[in-house]
Amino acid sequence: MLDIERAVCGSDYGGTSWTTRVEADDIGARLRMAPGKRLLDLGAGSGWPGLYLAQRSGCEVTLTDLPVDGLQVAKRRAARDGLTAACGLVAADGASLPFANRSFDAVQHADVLCCLTAKGEVLAECRRVIREGATMIFTVISVTPGLGREDHDRAMAAGAPFKAESRFYPELLAQTGWRLTETIELTAQYARSLRQMIDEEGARRAALVELLGEAEVADKLTRRRRTLAALLAGLLRRDLYISTAA
Repeated sequence: MLDIERAVCGSDYGGTSWTTRVEADDIGARLRMAPGKRLLDLGAGSGWPGLYLAQRSGCEVTLTDLPVDGLQVAKRRAARDGLTAACGLVAADGASLPFANRSFDAVQHADVLCCLTAKGEVLAECRRVIREGATMIFTVISVTPGLGREDHDRAMAAGAPFKAESRFYPELLAQTGWRLTETIELTAQYARSLRQMIDEEGARRAALVELLGEAEVADKLTRRRRTLAALLAGLLRRDLYISTAA
């Protein structure tokens, strides 16, 4: 599975987002992290790309997620990379973060909001714990606006479970105290990564079946193909949002 991740995303953290190494490098450059700065990685899972950004920049990183399984993987990776002193791991609900106001210099989350229902609460909490004028960057998979009912239903049935229309996010950011500074569409890159993931998993199907079982592998490939078809039909999109604390 790590071989597949390396081939598709250029990372080997056991990550579950679609963030590629190129995207992670761009995010790091935009956040301008440095020694002494504090980064919050929300929904961090096993630590990609938060640990990578900390290693590259020298900043401190706090990884939060539920459940704790991914964080346990991240803890081992932080130790392996010599980041234990610079890395905090907190099992926490993104809609109720256990941090003081203005605790962080930047926030990032990768393909998290499309897997959550409490999107507004999460963005409000991110705003509370970040210092004034600081930057939050996140990616999210969403439904293309203006679809007919049949296409909308098809989009909702593909990919992440709690998607919203893309036009929802600028409105929600404004409501939760953020100023949207830039939106970058990553749909084409996402489609390429998804197609490559399907190819890589198909090429390693026997090994995946041995690891996960036939039913799980078949279901995984079916869901990926459904999502790719929705992407190619223009029903889904993936965007990167850059916002500052207003």
